Amino acid sequence: MSLPYINMLLKQFARGNPVLETSFGTHIHWGYWPDPAAADPSSPADYAVAAERLSLELIELAGIAPGMRVLDAGCGFGGTLALLNDRIPDLDLTGLNIDARQLARAVQMAAGRPGRPPAFVAADACRLPFADASFDRVMAVECIFHFPSRAAFLQEVWRVLRPGGALVLSDFVPAPVFAPAGRALKLPLLKRFNMLGECDTSCTAAQYRRLAEEAGLSLAVLRDVTRNTLPTYPFLSRLVGGGALGRLSRTLVFVMDFTGRRGLLRYSLLRFDKP
Repeated sequence: MSLPYINMLLKQFARGNPVLETSFGTHIHWGYWPDPAAADPSSPADYAVAAERLSLELIELAGIAPGMRVLDAGCGFGGTLALLNDRIPDLDLTGLNIDARQLARAVQMAAGRPGRPPAFVAADACRLPFADASFDRVMAVECIFHFPSRAAFLQEVWRVLRPGGALVLSDFVPAPVFAPAGRALKLPLLKRFNMLGECDTSCTAAQYRRLAEEAGLSLAVLRDVTRNTLPTYPFLSRLVGGGALGRLSRTLVFVMDFTGRRGLLRYSLLRFDKP
């Protein structure tokens, strides 16, 4: 899978770009601000704290307790796993990603940290290489729209979760009227200024409920946190204006900001439970 924004970030890290290293060097996802009015769109450090806060919101939603075995599917650079390792004792952590380059950075970042280091596995999230009933919790932070099939992923999650286990994830959930537009970034015409790569943001809340039911899961929580993530866009706009994001189009940032503010594309936190 080609992810142009990952290619760009890794090149910039290699060049020692301090802005991108600070803002996206640990977490590769949107920020979460409890008070959006207090966000500082000029501060990479403020953005880094907000990105960590988003992971913490999902960790809290998951209800992760000491002694659990946790899988982070699409683990990026391992930032969420690092938070879990630092804050909750005696966890058995595994990070999975299809991109070996991201895993290499995750391994490097985990080296030397206190506690038991996570295991990292290169594999497809829709074909999890784990035994049945292996995990208490599965996380997927802002990555499911890259997966080939939400249905296949949810079915695999049901298989690897223990009874009473849970999956938590974040995704851009469209209003029904906007769902067809969620596949637009796959169009060849738009690929030239799409730094996000292959993605599908067409799965509505109703579709998530149906897919969960078909997989044997129940959608227990669907929480719209769009308001708390909106400061992400002014921050990205400043990076675009300064050339720090390479070919990432101003138009793409503007459209995501516009659709979020109008309730067309809602940044949401979801929890699925296995009976």
